[in-house]
Amino acid sequence: MIDILRSEWTKIRSVRSTVWTLAVTALLMLGMGTLISVAAKNSADGPIDASQALMMGLVGTMFASVSMATLGVLVISSEYRTGGIRTSLMAVPKRMSLLAGKIVVFTLVSLVVSTVASGASVLVSLTVIQPPALETGDVVQAVLGGGLYLTACGLFGLGLGTLVRHTPGAIVSAIALMLVLPQVTTMLPGQWGKTVSDYFTTNAGSQIVMPRGGSSLGPWNGFGVYLVWVVIAMVAGAVLMRKRDA
Repeated sequence: MIDILRSEWTKIRSVRSTVWTLAVTALLMLGMGTLISVAAKNSADGPIDASQALMMGLVGTMFASVSMATLGVLVISSEYRTGGIRTSLMAVPKRMSLLAGKIVVFTLVSLVVSTVASGASVLVSLTVIQPPALETGDVVQAVLGGGLYLTACGLFGLGLGTLVRHTPGAIVSAIALMLVLPQVTTMLPGQWGKTVSDYFTTNAGSQIVMPRGGSSLGPWNGFGVYLVWVVIAMVAGAVLMRKRDA
């Protein structure tokens, strides 16, 4: 397993698109957080509280989540596109071991990059706004929440990439499931519509970053529901990976 992990780490750090996508994720987090924080500071009539400052620091997660999902898709779909998956499967005939190696390495890389990007964005926001009262626990939760959420979005993309195997199709599927359909569910009528909306992919997962008023899920419960969606996508992709030819 160590050799598989080393191989996957080499693939991630040596492919230019992977490095650029990680850089874009960090820049989106830092750039959007800085822009919104400066604009809010300049237009505010009074002091901005700590909770609002933290949310402004993490406002870039919506855009960065797409970047991370795209990276997750590319980790697996790029090998199918180039035919490199055949070489990988010749070296590692056990397909589930290969997929597990990709998941472990991608999770570690994305968690480190996403958490650092979230921390930097929050730090800049707090420095610009300087809220009058600030709890260390809230800051830690915001930073860890941002890192965990973006990592989960990347794993969701990896699951969809394994399932679809076609890069544009998997990316479109990720955007639809993470950005488009969650907004559509908010327009569903009645209590059943509210329940569907609360439990639908990023509507649930984003609670750990930006809690929505009126949601029946708390931050960690919502993130747990999102992880269920990620596991479903990953398991479906793993089942088809075992059954389909490379």
